[in-house]
Amino acid sequence: MLENAGKIVSKTLMFTILALFAFAANSVLCRLALGENTIDASSFTVVRLLSGALVLFAILRMSNKKKSLSSNGSWISSIMLFLYAITFSFAYVTLDTGTGALILFGSVQITIITLSLFSGNRLHLSEWLGVTIAFAGFVYLVLPGVSTPSVKGFLFMAIAGISWGVYTLRGRGSDNPLADTAQNFLRTVPLVLVLAIVTLHNAHYSTAGIVLAILSGAIASGIGYTIWYVALGGLSPTQAAVVQLSVPVIAALGGIVFVSEAITLRLAVSATMILGGILTVVLGKYLFARLRQVGRT
Repeated sequence: MLENAGKIVSKTLMFTILALFAFAANSVLCRLALGENTIDASSFTVVRLLSGALVLFAILRMSNKKKSLSSNGSWISSIMLFLYAITFSFAYVTLDTGTGALILFGSVQITIITLSLFSGNRLHLSEWLGVTIAFAGFVYLVLPGVSTPSVKGFLFMAIAGISWGVYTLRGRGSDNPLADTAQNFLRTVPLVLVLAIVTLHNAHYSTAGIVLAILSGAIASGIGYTIWYVALGGLSPTQAAVVQLSVPVIAALGGIVFVSEAITLRLAVSATMILGGILTVVLGKYLFARLRQVGRT
């Protein structure tokens, strides 16, 4: 039994780390495309979602499993996925990186924890402590890049965070992550086509912009979100909320490794706070229970 539990924990940890790296890569790809104005926000979203749907459908067909083909996904999850993708793209047209990240992850945290509380889950003292420490570290990391957001940018990014929070919670019940993610992407196609038609007159794109959108949709989003759905099976709602705060740290570390950026004191301190907060959320209840047990003996 302990061996099986260990395998489940190891699987959850591995898929969580892979998903978080995919999220970080997705953020970088989106910022590269939209920040350099290589493609407009609508076209980026259209290419992103369509490429994700095509790749996932191809993988689903090649898997040739009856269970995969019988899964229908969810219209609600698909709408949340579309809302997240389109509002995220439009938000970063007017927001800088630090401000956008603060609004996005703040909205994700509030959404997941609030809905979890409404559903009857109560956070342990250690979970509240861990969430507070991790979020404080996240704010400290992005603080230098925070500026007063435009009303439009704030609303778009807040909707993106709420949508992603709902999408995350709904994914915790997935029995077949690949099939559900593929079907969720496929169900966004009608919405994507309407978006493409409505915004066609404002469309502009380049080869670089399209390539970045395809990489974002096919790999970082499509495959990344499938991995995230697998990881969610072993995470509580609070854990799912707080681990995502590590994404900016991973992105910053990627800058150090691939762009030779310097390690700053701010990054070191914030990374320690975020990872310490995550560890408190993940292990806090267990450690408190052990301490009580020791105290009684």
